Parts: sequence; C-alpha cells; structure tokens
Amino acid sequence: MTRHGPEKRRRLDPSSTAGVVFNDRSTADVILRLFIEPSSFDSPTTITAASDSDVQIYLHSHVLQRSKYFSALLSDRWQPPPGLKTGKNPNPKPLKLNLGVPPTPGSLQSHLSVLQLLYCSDISNSIDSASNALDLLPVALELLFEDCVKSCVQFLEAVPWTEDEEKRVLGLIPSLKEEESKELLDRVSPGQTDLCEEMLHGLVLSAIHNYPNMAIVKAFVAKLLRDLSSRDAAKRVLESAFETSLKVVKESLEEYSSPDFRGDHNETEAIQRLNLHKAMTNGRHLLWLVERMIELRVADSAVKEWSDQAAFTADFQRAFRDDAWRNIVPGLPVVVLRCTTKLANAVAAGNILATRQV
Repeated sequence: MTRHGPEKRRRLDPSSTAGVVFNDRSTADVILRLFIEPSSFDSPTTITAASDSDVQIYLHSHVLQRSKYFSALLSDRWQPPPGLKTGKNPNPKPLKLNLGVPPTPGSLQSHLSVLQLLYCSDISNSIDSASNALDLLPVALELLFEDCVKSCVQFLEAVPWTEDEEKRVLGLIPSLKEEESKELLDRVSPGQTDLCEEMLHGLVLSAIHNYPNMAIVKAFVAKLLRDLSSRDAAKRVLESAFETSLKVVKESLEEYSSPDFRGDHNETEAIQRLNLHKAMTNGRHLLWLVERMIELRVADSAVKEWSDQAAFTADFQRAFRDDAWRNIVPGLPVVVLRCTTKLANAVAAGNILATRQV
C-alpha cells in the first residue's frame, strides 16, 4: 500500500464511492484537520513543533459513513444544504472537523492511511505486511471502521509474525471482539509456556490498570482465564498480580499511618491523600483478583497470604483512627473487608483448601 502524505490520491471503484477521490478539494464536503495531541509532559517547544505537523484533508461525507465513528458524528452535525439537491448550490460550504492523534511515531501517517482506505473497495489488497496491518488496526478500531478491522485481522491470521509483532498483536487483543481475537490467540504456541504466561500477565495488568472502559476489558480477561487450558498458568499469573497489588496497598497504608512530618504541611497532606488513593485503587484491583482466583479455585496461596498480615492489620487500624480518610476514600474499608469476606466464605464453602490456623 502507498504510504505517502495526503497529497497522494487513489482513484477507486465508482460503484462504492460514486467516483470521488481521496483528498479532492473540488468535490469534498468535509474538511478534516488531523493534529498531534500534545502530551501533558510536552514542553512548549514540543507543542509548537507538533502544531506544525497538522494536516488538512478533503473528504466526502457519504464515504466517511463507512466508519461508525464518523457516521455518528455526521448524523448529529451534518445536514445537506437545501440547494444541494436542487442544484442551486453545487458547492456548499464544507463541514470542518478536527481529529487528534496520539503523539507516537507514525501515528499521523497511520491515520492518513486508514482514512484513505475508506475510499478503497478492496482493503485486503492494500495491506502488504504484518507490520502494516498492526499500524492500521489500532486506528481502524478507534474509528470503528469494521471493514478495515476485519481485513487487518484476517491478514494477521494468515502471515507469520516476528517476536515484536507478536507482542503488538497480544497488546491489541483486549480491544477486539471475541470472535476476532480467537484465531490470533490460537497462534500462541502451547509449548511457549513462558510467553503465554507473560501474555496473560500483560492482559491482567491492562485490565486493572490501563483501559478507561475497564469493565469490558476485565470481562474479556476473566473469560480468557476461565477458558485457559492450563489452570497452573492462570494460578501463577493471578498470584503474581495479587502479590504486586497487595504490596502496594500495604506500603501505601504504612506510609499513611506513619507519615514524615519534616516537610511542608501542605505537601505532607497531599502525599497522605495520594497514599490513600493509591491504597484504594489497588484495593479494587485486589478484590477483582480475589474474585478471579476464587472462581478458578486457585486462591489457596492467596488466602494463606491474606491471613498472615499482622503488620498490615495494625497499619489499617491506625489509618482509620482519625476521620480524615472518610472524606478521601470512604469506600476503602469496605473493599478490604470484601476481600476478607470472599476468601472466608470460599474457605467455609470448601472451595479453598486451608489449614485450621488459616
């Protein structure tokens, strides 16, 4: 596929695009500005340089309808001028839209390529490598361009991957539908136990840390863990994540209950609030992990670890002797107690084997 800027035009099948051409200023009824979204860590110089990378392209509303993102956007904002149907206004004023792209290498070019593929009737023939498909797929998912998503997934299913490409595939799997991701997951060799566990661990961390719509991703990862043939692998991955989250909760409460008052009062208060929020966030992660471990009957080590937390219990009690936490993280005690209750109920029901001492 041609990987050039927007000035490069591709003529397409008139039956699917009514003879229009990508980036044709003379017939476009939509002007789209692509711009690099500045990161919060960018300096003013970097932001200025990013603004110089803005690209303006000329598009057609009926072609953009192939993307559900643009279809929804245009349905609210686009009303064809009355003169357009009668021929009295053959060149109506185009609608102007903005679309920000992440400040990552190649992101702007990938967005341009996907927008160009909206004009292509045979997307599969425009994808020429696994790397190319992996560049296009995140943008197609973002714009809800289903035809492009399907073509990228089918291409990836049919070609070999390098090690780096496999990691990129695994990173995109949580964003795909179950039927789209199944074949890609099957590509992970059963003999590569370490890689499989590394992949699972990455998915678990993504589910509890990275995604804004975590409920959907958590549901996907939970189903993936249930369907995994190796229960031992699931146990090792969940135990590792459990230990990491528990460590963060313990350290956060320890720092909150024994603060360092040598600094500025406002700074100390801000750090205390941060410690409580960190404990609350990771407490929620712990609860989700505990639920998954109980569901898979692999919580034996977790219940033993949870029952052997004398120092954590003392820090927890000290932290809640004052009322400051009530206005910051009122739900934290409930989260911790729910972890305890779920583990205790699982032991009582015989779903977890534990010694009498535990």
